[in-house]
Amino acid sequence: MLNISKFEGKTKEEAIDKALDYFNLDEEYLLIIDRTTEEDEVSKIEVVDKADIKHYIKDYVATLSENMNIDINVEIREYEGSYSVKLVSNNNAILIGKDGRTIAAIQTLLRKSLENELHFPIKVNVDVANYKEKNLRRKAYEIKKIAYEVQKTKVDVALEPMNSYERREIHNMVDQIPNVTTESIGEGKDRHIVIKYVEEDK
Repeated sequence: MLNISKFEGKTKEEAIDKALDYFNLDEEYLLIIDRTTEEDEVSKIEVVDKADIKHYIKDYVATLSENMNIDINVEIREYEGSYSVKLVSNNNAILIGKDGRTIAAIQTLLRKSLENELHFPIKVNVDVANYKEKNLRRKAYEIKKIAYEVQKTKVDVALEPMNSYERREIHNMVDQIPNVTTESIGEGKDRHIVIKYVEEDK
């Protein structure tokens, strides 16, 4: 369970100053959640030490390791409130699952577990033995070829459904290619990217 501390002040800055004094840490090391409502006469915040969030993730992975009966090593990095969780085990294939489905399930469950603790959305990206990175590089090579084909033929192409992480990376990559753009369409598991031809240079 995460240790959540509450602070109040006449302004949000005053409440944050109280939190900084309490934790004796710089603001970059804390997750600060504004809980002030329109009815409140004072500013209210909830604060969590980011190191505690990392410990929570490590404990979650340790429980996962025990339940799956495999050894899992974990490396966690945080940047601007987003957590990169890299796993390596003695059976990566089980952790990855078919087409990365087990990774996706672990990521969803971990993210939901943190949200249930904090009542606040936390960005978590889970990868196993750089599977996502390698898979994305493979996809990127194929999608670049498609993008240049769209540029040449001026015919739009719809890609297969992807998760939000992959879509974001593909958007950024294709954005570097002249006369093509991308658009995400569809809902849920069917959400996918369409690569479109555009006349003007971007």
